Amino acid sequence: MDHLSLITGYISIGSAWFLMIVIAIVSFIVQLRFKSKFKQYSEIPLSSTLSGQAVAEKMLHDNGIYDVQVTSDEGELADYYNPETKTINLSPDVFYSRSVASAAVAAHECGHAVQHAKAYSWLSFRSALVPVINVASTLTQWTLFIGVMLLFFTHNLFVLAIGVAALALVTAFSFITLPVEFDASHRALAWLNNNYTVMQTTGEHKQAKDALWWAAMTYVVAALSSLATLLYYASFLFNRRT
Repeated sequence: MDHLSLITGYISIGSAWFLMIVIAIVSFIVQLRFKSKFKQYSEIPLSSTLSGQAVAEKMLHDNGIYDVQVTSDEGELADYYNPETKTINLSPDVFYSRSVASAAVAAHECGHAVQHAKAYSWLSFRSALVPVINVASTLTQWTLFIGVMLLFFTHNLFVLAIGVAALALVTAFSFITLPVEFDASHRALAWLNNNYTVMQTTGEHKQAKDALWWAAMTYVVAALSSLATLLYYASFLFNRRT
């Protein structure tokens, strides 16, 4: 590798590192904003006085879904739908709360259950990839660091190449997750907008939409962060090959 290629390589690595820092800062800001919005809307009582559990059960039944159980799971903002057990697991702050935030989050998780019931293609594709991504995530935990060390001391690219390939799969998975999350929020808001018994004022609809928008942004920055990390490690690999 000549001096010009070496300088270009360092610039490329530096650019990827700078991008990682910028996205990390943006991610931190988005996370703070989301938590702030959730706290704000958690303090606004839902006019219908329905709990997160009640909202979830009503949305499921309105969509003809009766084989999904709504349960409470420990953790803060640890809400998720498990397609294998057909359970909607809501954190206590959502399950028991009767706020705008709890209604929005509960409806969003029900959106995933509706996707599952209707065989939404992106969710099916994402679910099929989970076993592969679990293996890829495990590989990235040791192959990237060891791969970089081997690259510098032995000029061996093989381990790093495995790590970059595994990270590429994880990054692709994070982007595949985006349409799944946005669609779940779309289904949730459509149902909330059409169900006057849950949200009875225009203000509640706007607040729920705002809360879900910031929640979606956390997935966007997570995907971008994964992409920036991929570019960083890939820069080591491809610059060494030139």
